Amino acid sequence: MNKIKKLLIIGFVWPEPNSSAAGGRMMQLISIFKENGFEITFASPALDSDFMVDLTAFGVEKKAIELNNSSFDVFIKELNPDVVLFDRFMIEEQFGWRVSENCPKAIRILDTEDLHSLRTARQKAFRENRTFGPFDLFSEEVAKREIASILRCDLSLIISQFEMKILNGIFKIDSRLLFYLPFLVDEMKEEDLLDLPLFEDRENFVFIGNFLHEPNWNTVQYLKEAIWPLIRKQFPEAILKVYGAYPSQKALQLHQSRDGFLIMGRAADAAEIVKKAKVVLAPIRFGAGLKGKLLEAMQCGTPSVTSEIGAEAMHADLPWNGCITNDMEFFAKQAIALYQDENLWKQSQKNGVTIINHCYQKRAFSSALVDIISALLVDSENHRLHNFMGSLLQHHTLKSTKYMSKWIEAKNKN
Repeated sequence: MNKIKKLLIIGFVWPEPNSSAAGGRMMQLISIFKENGFEITFASPALDSDFMVDLTAFGVEKKAIELNNSSFDVFIKELNPDVVLFDRFMIEEQFGWRVSENCPKAIRILDTEDLHSLRTARQKAFRENRTFGPFDLFSEEVAKREIASILRCDLSLIISQFEMKILNGIFKIDSRLLFYLPFLVDEMKEEDLLDLPLFEDRENFVFIGNFLHEPNWNTVQYLKEAIWPLIRKQFPEAILKVYGAYPSQKALQLHQSRDGFLIMGRAADAAEIVKKAKVVLAPIRFGAGLKGKLLEAMQCGTPSVTSEIGAEAMHADLPWNGCITNDMEFFAKQAIALYQDENLWKQSQKNGVTIINHCYQKRAFSSALVDIISALLVDSENHRLHNFMGSLLQHHTLKSTKYMSKWIEAKNKN
């Protein structure tokens, strides 16, 4: 790309890489576009937070925007971006029609983060005490909205191979509209493990997860009520430290020093905490996407015990860096084994390095993404001709959403 291209990212929230995996992923995307010469503007209708990243320090212009306000039309016309990246389908619903109307030639990309409809359907099945099946998605209203958003965009970034299979197989989405993009990290060597704290220098079990994310909060409750008592029964001196941004009062009330179950709140530096821990526990019972906490554990040389949902699409069937099980008793047994058996612990570390290098190489995925965006910039018209359903949805959405938004804007003025 010789000519400098403009990228507008419209964020659901301002990025908080120290609070959530979603914030970390957004910074990875910004890094890819910066490295390939894009001028980036990050706009969001969200309020500023105390923990948001300083975008200007990364050479990114920050712009506050409003929902249901025609001031956005003036802003985007002046900016005239070549590419617009929507952070989650809800943002595409709000601003996609305005982008289409004011900058029709701009390439529209959706970063799904994870399939919200998959997470919602699994959560519903869990609460109703039944087995989830992919066709459950057909009854979810959020699935209809999410799939419509994917179809309206020129390209959607999908973080999980399992979700790629659902979109291709269940919803029959054209592969040309999808791009598999997992978390992206640099290559790691086994020798790098020597620079991390040793087995004998580490202590405690740890869990890290943003408390605003329902699967994380459910996991903490599950640990407290079911799994931690099993571990403490066999290993009375064990301590579990639970970290996470935005803990509720309910979460804080789970803190019990006498049981070794400690609610620590926000982690100032999650990686430093995980490096000092001996084992990560993550018995996740529902959710979607990839689990940033488990990839971070691998990077920190910290083995983990997780569920099938936790490890889903994360390891390409390579040996896990610890253990994968849905059985509570076995979960507790393996957690203790990893904590006490140095040889098992070290082999699990090495398994993590293998997974990182096989599944998450930034260099390979980022160059492929830039290539496909370059091709779209050259020939978006032909690409869109092959996406009639997207054009149809764009047409009707623009009509219906446009007038609803204008009605809300007029109502707000009155």
